[in-house]
Amino acid sequence: MFVRVLRKVLLLTLATLMAGCNAVVLHPFGDIAIQQRNLVVASTVLMLLVIVPVIVLTFVFAWRYRQSNTEAVYEPDWHHSTALELIIWSAPLLIVIALGALTWIGTHTLDPYRPLDRIDASRPVTADMKPLKVQVVALDWKWLFIYPDYGVATVNELAAPVDVPINFQITASTVMNSFYIPALAGQIYAMPGMETRLHAVINQAGDYEGFSANYSGAGFSGMRFRFKGMSGDDFDRWVARVKVGGSALQRDAYMQLEKPSEREPVHYFATATAGLYDKILNMCVDPSKMCMSDMMKIDAKGGLGMESVYNISRLAYDKPRRRDQAAISTPRREYVTALCASDPEVVLSSVVVPAPSEVSARFAP
Repeated sequence: MFVRVLRKVLLLTLATLMAGCNAVVLHPFGDIAIQQRNLVVASTVLMLLVIVPVIVLTFVFAWRYRQSNTEAVYEPDWHHSTALELIIWSAPLLIVIALGALTWIGTHTLDPYRPLDRIDASRPVTADMKPLKVQVVALDWKWLFIYPDYGVATVNELAAPVDVPINFQITASTVMNSFYIPALAGQIYAMPGMETRLHAVINQAGDYEGFSANYSGAGFSGMRFRFKGMSGDDFDRWVARVKVGGSALQRDAYMQLEKPSEREPVHYFATATAGLYDKILNMCVDPSKMCMSDMMKIDAKGGLGMESVYNISRLAYDKPRRRDQAAISTPRREYVTALCASDPEVVLSSVVVPAPSEVSARFAP
């Protein structure tokens, strides 16, 4: 009876595992995703080396030492076995060491910021391979893809040639999302005002699914797109079709596109304003807003106005002259004292002020 039940349980477990063999996570088509799959499988197998024997022995012991089995040896005073202790502790220790080694290697090899060094297991990346640059923007609730080298953009459709490295620059417009194409590589977060990167390659032509793996509001469930892996010639024809059938993606068009919408259909932009992605990243597509990069430049110079001179001078406390050491020549500094607005950029106006030690007394509290 017990053997029959155990056989059914094992068959059901095997059938469940085999049912997932066609899942894209376990059967990807990009080298990065394949390496990630191999890491998951190897880690699972290592952990099963402990889990499976423990489960099996649990049933064996329960059957062996059941109350009705009078042949089982009963030793209530047994408390120690050196051989058993070695087995119990050495096996998990070796597995933990192996898992640690796999994790260490995988963390560095599969770092999404690391440029690819191979197309697949048998082909390295050569110096003459020009990567495809794609700038990704997570909107509410759709995806914008900008191809800076081609000057085009698309919504909810991404294409790339097979066996060509892809360099993704990823950001978001309002809230955090997660850029995920299971057939290509693992998920990477998209955050407003920040940029994340992903290097990947698709090794087989096909039509794959991409989506956001991080809940971002009412339209999250429809925030999906198609990723098309194509041959080089097919990709060139796809770019030509985008250029013919699309409109222009300028600041005004982007600000309309940025408004929340659900289940946005695929559409193309034949031209994309140069530098638009940088404006999106710095949250200044609207000309009336200052770019974050300009704000950081102002902050780096101590802030705005004459107070910046005092702020910077206060940071000079650790200079040799302040430590009564030999005087050295101090470079002249620039401080932001005013902003001059021009169309369409904001220009920082600065003045050159003598070394902080020469002006600190003037602004001392």
